Amino acid sequence: MKIGLIGTGRIGAFHAATLQNVPGVTGLVVADADAARAAALADSLGVRAAGSIEEMYAAGLDAVVITAATSAHAALIHQALDAGVPVFCEKPVALDVPGTVEVVERAEAGSVPVQIGFQRRFDAGYRAAREALRSGELGWVHTLRACTSDRTPPPAAFIPTSGGLFRDCSIHDFDILRWLTGREVVSVYAQGANRGADFFTEGGDVDTCAALLRFDDDSLATVTATRYNGAGHDVRLEVCGSEGARFVGLDDRAPLPSAEPKLSWRRADAPYATFMERFHDAYVTELRGFVEVAAGRTPSPCSPAEALEALYVAEACERSRLTGEPVAVADVRAGADNGGTVPGA
Repeated sequence: MKIGLIGTGRIGAFHAATLQNVPGVTGLVVADADAARAAALADSLGVRAAGSIEEMYAAGLDAVVITAATSAHAALIHQALDAGVPVFCEKPVALDVPGTVEVVERAEAGSVPVQIGFQRRFDAGYRAAREALRSGELGWVHTLRACTSDRTPPPAAFIPTSGGLFRDCSIHDFDILRWLTGREVVSVYAQGANRGADFFTEGGDVDTCAALLRFDDDSLATVTATRYNGAGHDVRLEVCGSEGARFVGLDDRAPLPSAEPKLSWRRADAPYATFMERFHDAYVTELRGFVEVAAGRTPSPCSPAEALEALYVAEACERSRLTGEPVAVADVRAGADNGGTVPGA
């Protein structure tokens, strides 16, 4: 199987190296708007660099992986579908709801598989928590607590095109909460704050946020995120039920310095510094799964339609942050169905 990869930044370089070791992958062609960067990655891996995306497709691809800038995702997915090539794209599908809906409709109208990159679905801890919940071992869920905390903020240039903290960062939590519980979010109340660099405020974004989510079975979830977590990169989920609980991300590298004088465990290694360290194994499993999807052996484990549902929640949170009021997710979905824009976005 020959795979093309578009976007050779940090995550693209990681995915390219991973794909070389996936069984069934016999060739890799990389491309980037920055041709020199693509050539440098190709040289380091011993693979081919294409001078353009058109040249990459001309090489005869069996699948394509998109890790380019978010603003280019939707157009690149459409291009892959035009070529009839199975496609994996890192989240989000597009910067906004209308662009995402267009991709969903296009994908559902055809037969070419599309997989969106929500890597937490492939993390062993999240999968174990889902199994425990779905088996009934935890009883009925009353509370979920999710956090995504970056150790250091992204570059200032990233913020204006990121879509904002809820759409760029917390959307992972929204997706995994839906996937794990099998429930839908019906309403949100969200707040945001800026105590860090001015470029967040200047870009219309926040560096810290918190949201309260109500699900259709009346269970509650809190979702928090920040760009400034000095202790390390912290991604965890607490699933609390009437009969038991599961805590995802509570391992020896979790950045959780305790204030208690006595502990029954000690951190054995340095705390996670980046999301790529925290989810290394999940990313590898995810790409191995995509090769199976591209080969036609398994269905897509995360369709554009699933990604759209998480985006609806993110949009509701952003609207709530801007208005200071609770927002029903159904109102956001209805606005998209009517072809209108999301109020407050």
